[in-house]
Amino acid sequence: MDISVVIPVYNEAEGLPSFLAVLRHALDPLPQSTEVIFVDDGSADASAAILDEFARADSRLHVIRLRRNYGQTAAMMAGFLHATGGVIIPMDADGQNDPHDIPLLLAKLAEGYDVVSGWRREREDAAWSRVLPSRIANGLISRVMGVTLHDYGCTMKAYRRDVIEGVRLYGEMHRFIPVFAAWEGARVTELPVRHHPRRFGKSKYGLGRIIRVLLDLLTLFFIGRALDRPMQFFGKIGAGAMLLSFLVLLWALGLRAFSGVYLIQTPLPLLAATVGLSGILFLLLGVMAEIISRTYFEARGKAPYKIRSITSQTGVTSPDASLSRW
Repeated sequence: MDISVVIPVYNEAEGLPSFLAVLRHALDPLPQSTEVIFVDDGSADASAAILDEFARADSRLHVIRLRRNYGQTAAMMAGFLHATGGVIIPMDADGQNDPHDIPLLLAKLAEGYDVVSGWRREREDAAWSRVLPSRIANGLISRVMGVTLHDYGCTMKAYRRDVIEGVRLYGEMHRFIPVFAAWEGARVTELPVRHHPRRFGKSKYGLGRIIRVLLDLLTLFFIGRALDRPMQFFGKIGAGAMLLSFLVLLWALGLRAFSGVYLIQTPLPLLAATVGLSGILFLLLGVMAEIISRTYFEARGKAPYKIRSITSQTGVTSPDASLSRW
């Protein structure tokens, strides 16, 4: 297949018929071969039955039914693993993403990019509960991760297959795929896409999801900065804590020598001991993480880097996938 469209579905029975009609209208004119993979994420309504009926009537449609509700990231991961297209395009099934933007994403990929991220510039959602928190989160993610995008939360993106092969997603990390791709040298850009008001059902997103995204951001920050060198990460924290402990102890001794304040009269010695002990624990944590990290890479038998191409007298060749993926 040339193109795989991956669509997680959870309790969208009411809007699926109209959404599929729009999707077919957008895909039919494309010259590329296409497949559509719906992933039913344990829907409690009639979504699964409707999807099965669609699949029996259209050979391009495939339905993966998960045993229970695992969340959008897990559903998307299941779709990616079963996709066969050279380009993979995830999108939502609620009708807010517009399938007619798919040709625009493909045209942007054709300019030489590896990832094209949708940007809901004119977003049709509640301003205070959805749009404002999203903008704050996008700004924070861009600053921390170093990959500037206006809309990490937009599901509609286009990926070349090779940039997401080997990527494993957990938690809410589907939104961070452009970051994973950029870390491996992919060319990432974004494209304004249409965004429609939700006509059927209700949103599965809420303010509570922000906490989960922030926790995943912390995990991703560690993976990006210290997975292959955790001692450098934890060791700096431990060394800084021990230095701070030493300075606090000097402060306490200075008070005793010049102000007559006995050590028992100030909490500084206890603070120095606590901070110093924390520093030692961080150093030990760094040692343990270093052992685990080396075991991780050696057990997988793959290097912590990815090769784009190899040039020799015979020309430029693409490396074997087994040598280039983590």
